[in-house]
Amino acid sequence: MQALWMLLASVFFASMGVCIKFASAHFNSFEIVFYRGVVGAIFLIAMTRVNGVSLRTSMPMMHVWRSIVGTISLTAWFFAIAALPLATAMTLNYMSSVWIATFLLGGALLMQGRNAPIREQGPLFLTVLMGFGGVAMMLRPTLADHQVVGALVGLLSGIFAAFAYLQVAALARAGEPESRTVFYFSIGAVLAGGVGMLFSGVSPWHWPGALWLLPIGLLALFGQLCMTRAYSRGATMVVANLQYSGIVIAGIYGIVFFGDQLPLMGWLGMALIIVSGITATVLRTRTVPNAPAEEH
Repeated sequence: MQALWMLLASVFFASMGVCIKFASAHFNSFEIVFYRGVVGAIFLIAMTRVNGVSLRTSMPMMHVWRSIVGTISLTAWFFAIAALPLATAMTLNYMSSVWIATFLLGGALLMQGRNAPIREQGPLFLTVLMGFGGVAMMLRPTLADHQVVGALVGLLSGIFAAFAYLQVAALARAGEPESRTVFYFSIGAVLAGGVGMLFSGVSPWHWPGALWLLPIGLLALFGQLCMTRAYSRGATMVVANLQYSGIVIAGIYGIVFFGDQLPLMGWLGMALIIVSGITATVLRTRTVPNAPAEEH
């Protein structure tokens, strides 16, 4: 089921990206982050009241840390997008899955010794690297000499995104419901976007362009809820690999809605991402079929 939740999250996030592409003609990035958080927070307040879920938490600092690392990742990614070619910035951000796999494998080696983690998780680690290779083939990143600083910031965006995803899994293991975790992240997005708007300014609302803000917020919310459930109930390394499917869906959207052309190398990369995701899921099922989510 974690595969289905992550695939559904990828569909929501890719769809959100299409809406952001249209909304960016009317609003800057900080405004989009702010309104995205506002829509999500309002919807979650209503949803939790209907379902009888309290938004009070006994572990506020875990939520604060998740919001901090998530906001740093998002801000670093926006900086990288401005300083680098878009494909390069996206590739560096999607390295979060590689970092997650590295952190998990490294932690297992330290805690369990050398043989067992390599035997059990080594093949999964290789599938994550294979999926990232597919991402690089689809996006074909480039880097000039004067873009080193931007590349380092883009690398940091992926590292902090990995911290954020691991914190999502930790919150779930601590018993926090998905709606509460996503609510506090939405509040963090509102604060980060609001601070950014103090420096970037506020754009006037033009109808019907402003209507794009509503689907952006809702798609981001549904994507966060699905992603949080995937990381809380599934094997983190497998879910991290399946996150690459967002690139595949975004590529299809680009062809359908924007007339993008995908060369042969891109199609091969798409196939590699799909194969790596299927392989990771099969490996996890065969090696440790009944292991709970926290035993990564």
